[in-house]
Amino acid sequence: MQRYSIRKLHLTNQGMMAQEIGLGESKKLQEFSDLYARHAVVLKIINRTGDIDKKLLSVFSLRSMPCWLRSENSCYLFSSNPELMQWSRVQSYISKEEEHFLHQLREYLRNSQRYEFEMVNEHYMFQFGGPTRVMGILNVTPDSFYDQGQNADERAAIDSGIAMEAEGADIIDIGGESTRPGAVQVTEAEELKRVIPIIEGLASDVRIPLSIDTYKAPIAEAAIQAGATIVNDISGLQFDSGMPEVIKHYKVPIVLMHIKGRPHDMQVNPSYENLMDEIYMYFEDRIAAAVESGIDRELIIVDPGIGFGKRLWDNYELLQRLPEFRGLGCPILVGPSRKSFIGKALDLPVEERLEGTAAAVTAAVLAGSHIIRVHDVKEMLRVVQIADLIAANVLIRPQE
Repeated sequence: MQRYSIRKLHLTNQGMMAQEIGLGESKKLQEFSDLYARHAVVLKIINRTGDIDKKLLSVFSLRSMPCWLRSENSCYLFSSNPELMQWSRVQSYISKEEEHFLHQLREYLRNSQRYEFEMVNEHYMFQFGGPTRVMGILNVTPDSFYDQGQNADERAAIDSGIAMEAEGADIIDIGGESTRPGAVQVTEAEELKRVIPIIEGLASDVRIPLSIDTYKAPIAEAAIQAGATIVNDISGLQFDSGMPEVIKHYKVPIVLMHIKGRPHDMQVNPSYENLMDEIYMYFEDRIAAAVESGIDRELIIVDPGIGFGKRLWDNYELLQRLPEFRGLGCPILVGPSRKSFIGKALDLPVEERLEGTAAAVTAAVLAGSHIIRVHDVKEMLRVVQIADLIAANVLIRPQE
């Protein structure tokens, strides 16, 4: 485990600051707010192996960087990008603790400055960092929370995938087991029966990449052999110990999602002491475990798991603070489509959540997501195209 977790905070108002530092209206909140306003970069530093070392605090002081203790093992460092870059080039260290910290600061700075990613071999080519990619959801289950089994028939599912490509999808994500809250696990045999014919059919009928939405290694392997070139694992490689070997062997991109619990119990009173700390460090651990198992780090995509073991407000906080995940140095996937955090806020059933989904998709694009996973490809592609222009992910030529 790495000693320090480092990330740049993205807090846009005092309410978010109060939530982050655990303080209501107080002088300390105002002090934090003033420091935050005066510095371009505010890093949250967590010592994952113990307390913040006093020698490191002394280093911050000697480097003329204000530091604000949050707890015994965490603090906020107020700085700027030029200061951090200059400091990261230091070759002589005031203490051994500074050497440890700077090693991880350099890695963090390299990761956080990345936005463009390329994943290429003889079977696939993915480029992330320009226009946001749209991943269409193709659930071939009889109990999907939205399409309610309309794609359970093989021909209907293949036709739906072909239609998604025609509507502008960049990727089709095929799932044979519902992962909605309370969902019951299906057998491998049943999942294979559902997804493999669809993947084989689409592999010959569409040109865009196919993704398999599964956490089971045998399903992932069979799907790759049938034509899938991405594995979307809601468990972040945790539910099946054989999954890392499959990814390593076939060298396909892997989506590591955050989930708390399992689908059948993930929404039974989920709780977090600090949502962003927990999810960010979860990804640090899952990425490290994947790399240790032999998976190429350049093939990892992260998904914060909207609706998977989250309270209502947690989903909105994830969208508000999505830029913080850039420090992981991986493409970011967000899947808000028609989920209950939209339905509860608007008091609307799943079939009436299109506009709420559009708002969430826009927020995700503006916050820096690379892939949006949605049910309504045609409509959300239009939303993404405008959001990309606002975010300057694509540019309008002067003559336009």
